[in-house]
Amino acid sequence: MHRSPNKERWRETHLGRLLAKGLERFDARVLALMARNEELGLALANLAARGSLDASHVQITRHLPVGGCSLSALAARAGISKQAMGKLVDQSSAWDLVSRLPDRRDRRSVQVVFTASGVLWLNAYRQAVQQAEYEFSQSVGADVAAVVHLGLEAYLG
Repeated sequence: MHRSPNKERWRETHLGRLLAKGLERFDARVLALMARNEELGLALANLAARGSLDASHVQITRHLPVGGCSLSALAARAGISKQAMGKLVDQSSAWDLVSRLPDRRDRRSVQVVFTASGVLWLNAYRQAVQQAEYEFSQSVGADVAAVVHLGLEAYLG
């Protein structure tokens, strides 16, 4: 039985798929902007430009509080396993974005914190997000961008 391509289009155009593709595109744009950020250290900009730092590393940027937190808390905030977050933290630590410090409250645990380079990365991320949001608004119009933003906030509410 042959199905019409239009009847199958829903799999590519449903809201979840569009949100995922939109996030993928947004993250790629943010990383491209970060790769050109003159305030970001050359090594970090080069990592972003070469694609070594990708959307998975943005999980740390999005979810690590400025004051730091435990690896378990960071993984929970990001919605990924502790093992997966541990690998991202290891890579990010090797690139001097974060470091692991002993937890003063629990000697068995460590706190993940931004390094000085990580704070620069976080600032570059903020600037890139603002620029990508501006570009989104220019692309779809300010009214549509506002409705999308408000709609997503209400949906995630």
